[in-house]
Amino acid sequence: MLNDKRNFTFYHGDITNPSEVLDCMERFNIDTIFHFAAQSHVDLSFGNSYGFTHTNVYGTHVMLESAKKVGVKRFIHVSTDEVYGEVKDDDDDLLETSILSPTNPYAASKAAAEMLVNSYMKSFKLPVIIVRSNNVYGPHQFPEKIIPKFICLLNRQRPTVLHGDGSPTRRYLYAGDAADAFDTILHKGTLGQVYNVGSHDEISNIELCRMLLKEMDITHESPDDFNKWVKYTHDRPFNDHRYAVDATKLRHLGWGQKTSFAEGLKITVDWYKRFGEQWWGDISKVLSPFPIVVEAEVMSDKEEICDEPQLPKKRKISG
Repeated sequence: MLNDKRNFTFYHGDITNPSEVLDCMERFNIDTIFHFAAQSHVDLSFGNSYGFTHTNVYGTHVMLESAKKVGVKRFIHVSTDEVYGEVKDDDDDLLETSILSPTNPYAASKAAAEMLVNSYMKSFKLPVIIVRSNNVYGPHQFPEKIIPKFICLLNRQRPTVLHGDGSPTRRYLYAGDAADAFDTILHKGTLGQVYNVGSHDEISNIELCRMLLKEMDITHESPDDFNKWVKYTHDRPFNDHRYAVDATKLRHLGWGQKTSFAEGLKITVDWYKRFGEQWWGDISKVLSPFPIVVEAEVMSDKEEICDEPQLPKKRKISG
């Protein structure tokens, strides 16, 4: 699809390999970097936390050191809204100046990477920008993430499986709008700044199931029909109830969300129904509620699945 583009070259390398990263930057005279590469599936981070630290922290360090050596003009580090931690229902949306308070190994590794990015900006005057985005979705996304995973399960006539009671909410941004945001930041963003990329579409996991069932024309109006397609398993060790960021700063640069969640979901469902299994090959192992990593290979779990919502564990509040 991209191989015929004159301005595209694929370099097969590992961001934790300094010689490969430096070779790529020098060979192609790289002057601008979008650092997207990361381990990003929260569920895997609970059982494979070392891998997340290695890729997200050490890998970022390798990228920064190589960028310093070749003298890039712009290093745009792609972080996540999860570095802020959980946001309560009655709290205001978080600004870029809010304290970072990650609650899972993935988010902690991304927050640690941000510390390295900031250190290279201060110590070596590396020209950096940090971006913290909501959940992105759309065609071609690997089915370990909730939207493509649930579409693929339903397409196989299998039920979706929610963690806990399905009440946590997430804000979703269509991939095309995310690309527009990064393009805006590339051309209009100010070096040394942090930009939130935020959507207004906040959906609970259980409501997402209803929307997918409707979009895929699966009968779900009665409780019995709904329970046929929506099951439950135990919750994550810690599951942030919601994230909420304020993207006013980015909107002042001229960016705005163009694709509603309903519209984006329709496009995404259509693509996965037509191409998902063919595009990704055998994805069976990642469709389990809590996939695990065994000797660097993702495997299906054997978690208990039930018909009733699993109540979240009571949280201790210190202070």
